Amino acid sequence: MAEYFTIGDALPQKAGGLDVLGAVCNNMVVPLAAPYFADSEVHPLTRSDEYGFEIYRSSLVFLLAKCAEELAHGSVFRVRQSISQALYFTWEARGRMDVERLSGALARLVAADVPITAEPVSYKLAVDVLGKLGRVDELHLLKHRNPPAVLLSCCGDFRALNQTPLAPRTGALDLWELLPADGGFILNVPPPETPRALRPVPSTAPFFEIFRHQAAHRRVTGVETLGDLNQAILEKRFDVFVRTVEAMQTKDLATIADRIAARGGVRLVLLAGPSSAGKTTTAHRLCTQLRVVGLRPLLLSTDDYFVGDARNPRDAEGNLDYETVEAVDAVRLAADLGALFDGKSVRLRRFDFLKHDGYDAAETTRLPSDGVVVLEGIHALNPVLTAALPDGVKFRVYLNALTQLVVDSCNRISTTDTRLLRRLVRDFHFRGMSPLDTFRLWPNVVAGERKWIYPFQAGADAVFNSALDYELAVLKPFASELLNQVKPWDAEFAEARRLSGILHNVSPAPADCVPGDSILRETIGGSQLKY
Repeated sequence: MAEYFTIGDALPQKAGGLDVLGAVCNNMVVPLAAPYFADSEVHPLTRSDEYGFEIYRSSLVFLLAKCAEELAHGSVFRVRQSISQALYFTWEARGRMDVERLSGALARLVAADVPITAEPVSYKLAVDVLGKLGRVDELHLLKHRNPPAVLLSCCGDFRALNQTPLAPRTGALDLWELLPADGGFILNVPPPETPRALRPVPSTAPFFEIFRHQAAHRRVTGVETLGDLNQAILEKRFDVFVRTVEAMQTKDLATIADRIAARGGVRLVLLAGPSSAGKTTTAHRLCTQLRVVGLRPLLLSTDDYFVGDARNPRDAEGNLDYETVEAVDAVRLAADLGALFDGKSVRLRRFDFLKHDGYDAAETTRLPSDGVVVLEGIHALNPVLTAALPDGVKFRVYLNALTQLVVDSCNRISTTDTRLLRRLVRDFHFRGMSPLDTFRLWPNVVAGERKWIYPFQAGADAVFNSALDYELAVLKPFASELLNQVKPWDAEFAEARRLSGILHNVSPAPADCVPGDSILRETIGGSQLKY
């Protein structure tokens, strides 16, 4: 019998002084225990790499679940959301949860340097093992699948459903800290940029405000995990769930409109968020709620004030940089806003996205005395665009698809992944872009968001969550087909496979129950709103 040769056998144990945690093999992220073939092109991953960082952090989450189960059998341990490089967890049990004891248990497990493995077992054995361990979330996922074999992540006698490659040994996970936070705790790990040093966790107040709000929503819907979502589809409760989620989001927008009206003196509502967060639809729906409270909104978009390709700045590689604030004609925008607030008639700016050039609207626009301008766009919160106006007339709204639904107790769905899936579908259907086009553009988009959007979110007067807990079920039929177009010889294959792995846990649902004014219609089409 030929000797079994693994990826780990072909790689050094360390790279750049850091432990090798996994590898990219033929454009796919794999564990070190994966088989090595003669034609394999292999690159090692450490926590200084994006995918290596995910392996590092996911492995620590797996070990925390093991420690939590040993310290409090039957407790409900669950990863919730990211806070920059850190992760927030809840840990519920009848008794008081001691984060110091959890930290000590994790430290001992890391110091023991024991193996982390993946074992293929039969479906029946997987159900039996996970049932005895009380792994309810994973059992709920398996209820809606019927594979002949199931891969379980293993450490000692602890088992969990395998969702992602993990580190080969606990000893490679040597840098982390646990911090008590808002009834749970935060796992802080070193980001790829500084793999040998922990960074401070950003202010958590806005994150926890959203989390508590969404927790109240989950108590209403009873849907917390993808297994719960799949069950709602199976039991034909999906349409009711959709209406409930949409109604709660409308109520959140109504609350923001109430706050704007109650403040008094607001003439300019600034609404910003990252790509595919649903800014355009949210702005339209907010305008509706502003009318309800007696205001007369005028919707403007910073996109209409793009300077055009002839004047657009270029990045270091000489490519047109559409993410920079300098791509917006701040002088013209300020002039139009000033004229509107002075009661003058203005020919507003428009932008032709086919010609990549701007023009003046044929008609004139005038803002009534009780009118309020709603300005939406990725740079709307950047003070550079509205520096000439006093802060007292501004109300700032930050929105993002802050996904709260989780895969299971150890695996979350990131905000970025939700937006990327939205953008893949939208770009293909409405912008004529292939999945490869979107994947290749995405790193520049994310870099632009970090530079031009996230620094201003802390100054927002209100935060709106545009995520919809049902959307992955509707997006799956659209997105899965597009992800399958990315082939193993494409460098983007690893990312496509990772997103496909998330959708593998989701039962598909039809789009016909999505309301015509839903944020999701901006992605899948069929919106009743005029963009």
